[in-house]
Amino acid sequence: MFAEIPSYLPWALTAGALALLVIQGVAQGRQIRQLKASLKDRCDTLGRELHATTSGSVGVGQRLVACERQLHELRTTLDEMRQNDPLRISYDEASRLVDLGADIDDLMNTCGISRPEAELVSALKRRQAA
Repeated sequence: MFAEIPSYLPWALTAGALALLVIQGVAQGRQIRQLKASLKDRCDTLGRELHATTSGSVGVGQRLVACERQLHELRTTLDEMRQNDPLRISYDEASRLVDLGADIDDLMNTCGISRPEAELVSALKRRQAA
């Protein structure tokens, strides 16, 4: 009924199983090395891209700071020009006098502006009041 198992069969099966394990280990080792190399290449690429991005961001930041500084200087200069503008002072004074009830001739004599300018200031103040 049962045939006798040869004595070399367990050793042969064990050797075959060990050979398959070694082959699988070698294949997985090769696959792991390929994945490591791929991962290293990807990390290097990402590192270069990150460096380029941060370098660009720093350059943009520096340009932004320079633009903000220039804008501040221009605003300061514009404010100084507005404060020192003799015509603006005349128009401000004329506007104040219109509020107090001055007529066009009074505006011309007091503020040193022409008749059309005095009429314009008077018309604008009346329009604002309406």
